[in-house]
Amino acid sequence: MKKVGLLTRLIIGLALGIIVGYVSKEFLQFDFFVRLLATFNGIFGGFLSYVIPLIIIGFVAPGIAELGKGAGRLLGITTLLAYVSTIIAGTFAFLVGTGLLPKIVTAAGGHASNPEEALVKGFFQVDMPPIMGVMTALITAFLFGLGMAAIKNKSMYQVTKDFQEIIEKVIQSVIIPLLPIHIAGIFANMTYAGEVVKIMKVFGSVFAIVIMCHIAIILLQYTIAGTVAGKNPITALKNMLPAYLTAIGTQSSAATIPVTLRSAKKNGISEGVADFAIPLCATIHLSGSTITLTMCSMAVILMSGGTTSFNMMFPFILMLGVTMVAAPGVPGGAVMAALGLLQSMLGFNEAQLGLMIALYLTQDSFGTACNVTGDGAIALLADKFAKGSGAAVTSAVGGEA
Repeated sequence: MKKVGLLTRLIIGLALGIIVGYVSKEFLQFDFFVRLLATFNGIFGGFLSYVIPLIIIGFVAPGIAELGKGAGRLLGITTLLAYVSTIIAGTFAFLVGTGLLPKIVTAAGGHASNPEEALVKGFFQVDMPPIMGVMTALITAFLFGLGMAAIKNKSMYQVTKDFQEIIEKVIQSVIIPLLPIHIAGIFANMTYAGEVVKIMKVFGSVFAIVIMCHIAIILLQYTIAGTVAGKNPITALKNMLPAYLTAIGTQSSAATIPVTLRSAKKNGISEGVADFAIPLCATIHLSGSTITLTMCSMAVILMSGGTTSFNMMFPFILMLGVTMVAAPGVPGGAVMAALGLLQSMLGFNEAQLGLMIALYLTQDSFGTACNVTGDGAIALLADKFAKGSGAAVTSAVGGEA
C-alpha cells in the first residue's frame, strides 16, 4: 500500500468512507462501523492536536534560525519578495472566494449541519491535551529561532534540527499513513448524517477555482517580474514549464530544485543568484499553497454555516505567510504546518480540520507546481535588485544561506 501515492490512498479512503456510511444507513440501518471509525477519528484527532504545537516548534524555530544565518542584503530582499508574493496570493484567493464561494455553497444545497451536532460519536474518547497552546508554541518558536540567529549557537541549532527530524518522522511514519483512514471516517460519518452530497459538490467547485487562481497568480507574478527585469513574461514562463510539470509529479518543492534551477538559469538569471534564491524560495515562498489554504478554509467555514470577512481572514493570511516557512518537506506539509493557525485563529474543530486536510491534499500537486513556478519569478526580481549591488550579491551567495 505504501507504493500507492498519497492522493490515490486519500481517494480510496474517501470512497470507502462514503460506501461504509451509505451501506450503514440504507441497508444495515445501524451505526456500528461508523462509530468504530469515529472512535479512531477521535483518537487520531486528539493525537493530531497534541502534535500541532510540536510541529510548530520543530519547524518554525530552525526555519527562522536558518534565515537569520544568511549573509548579505540579498537574503533580506529575497525573503521580503517571497513574503509579499505570498500575502498577495492569499489576499487574491480571499477576494475570489468572497465572490464565488457563497454562491457555490448555496447551489450545493446550503451549508452542512454543524459537525459537532450532526456526526456520530465514537465509542470512547482518549484525552491528549497538548503540552502548550498554539499561540504559545508560535511565540516560543519565534523566540528560539530569532535567538539562535542572533547568538549563532550551533549546538542549540543542532538540537532543534534533531527535534525537527523527529517530528518529520512522526508526520511521515504516523500521520500521513493514517490520514486516509481518518478521511474515510469523516466521510463515512458525513454520509451517515446525510451531508456528503453537499460537501462533494463544493469539493469539485473549490478544486476548479483553486487551479484557476494558481494560473492567475503565476501570470501576475511573471508579468511583474518580466516587466521589472526587462524579460518577456511569456518566454520566461515557458522556460519554467519543466519545473511546473516536475513539481506536479514530485509534490515537493525541494525535490524539484534541480529542474527549477535549470529553468531559472534559462531566463538569464545569474548563476550565483539562482543558486541562492531558488533553494531559499523552495522553503519560504509558497504562494500556491497559501491560495489553497485560504480558499479551502473559507469553503469549510461556509459549509459549516459560518461567515468570513476581511478582518477575520487577513490576519490569518499574514500569519500563514510566516508559518509557511515551517512547512515540512513532505506531501501535505503546508496544511500540517497550518493546522495550528486553523485552530487558534479560525476556530476549526477536529471535523473541520479533517475536511480541510482532504480538500488540500486533493490539489497538493498543483499547489506545489504553483509554488515552484513562482520561485522563478522571485529569482528574476532578486537578480534585478542584485545587479545594482554586486558586492552584496557576492557576500550573500558566499554566506551560509
